[in-house]
Amino acid sequence: MKEQFQRIARFIGEENVDLLGGKTVSVAGIGAVGGYAVEMLARCGIGKLRILDFDTVSESNINRQIIALHSTVGRLKTEVMKERIHDINPDCIVEDYPEMLTDGNHSLLFDGADIVLDCIDSVGAKVSLLADAYEKGISIISSMGAALRKDTSLIRTGDIMDTFGCPLAKQVRSQLRKRNIGRGIECVFSPENVDFRYINPDEDPEAEDGRNGRKRTILGSLPFVTAIFGEKMAELALRRLLPDGVLGKQKL
Repeated sequence: MKEQFQRIARFIGEENVDLLGGKTVSVAGIGAVGGYAVEMLARCGIGKLRILDFDTVSESNINRQIIALHSTVGRLKTEVMKERIHDINPDCIVEDYPEMLTDGNHSLLFDGADIVLDCIDSVGAKVSLLADAYEKGISIISSMGAALRKDTSLIRTGDIMDTFGCPLAKQVRSQLRKRNIGRGIECVFSPENVDFRYINPDEDPEAEDGRNGRKRTILGSLPFVTAIFGEKMAELALRRLLPDGVLGKQKL
């Protein structure tokens, strides 16, 4: 047992640390939420991590993304995260995919994965990924909207069909139902009221969405909220990966 995992082993047992070392977790989107999820999984000793994100680190990411520093601005997020994971656990196998999630590359995340974490913010891509995983029986957990929230006590988990008070979750639920997708997808969400006064279209031409050339809508966010969303994603993943009773009964 490596010394860095001794305190985890004292809590969940060496056999379960070894179990985590044999697991593969895929994470789509390693920004504000996904970055913290990956960080926690690496520190818990997950043996293989797959990370997918097409973007580079920008200065505006520094307020909330764990890989975003002045020294990493301009670099591929997957490259920076891979280095960080190896600095945490050199034995972790990291597969990094610096590309956009599309309907045609879900297999990069699915093949051989024990669980997939959806931390992307594009509704269409999110729905497509969740529906494909559901239909193929792939274990997946999804993050709903973390921006524009300030009260971490309201963050909760549950089936996506039971979510409420989250505009993003409402859109995702509606589109999943159109695809005849029902209960069975666990997510992290917050019902905190969203103040739409803080939603403004960005007028900076350098912030254009490279995927379609349209301007992004910039949403305000607080680092401690997005971090907890990511940490809850990691917690739910570990509950699925470990035997019942180690961290309590699985939620789904």
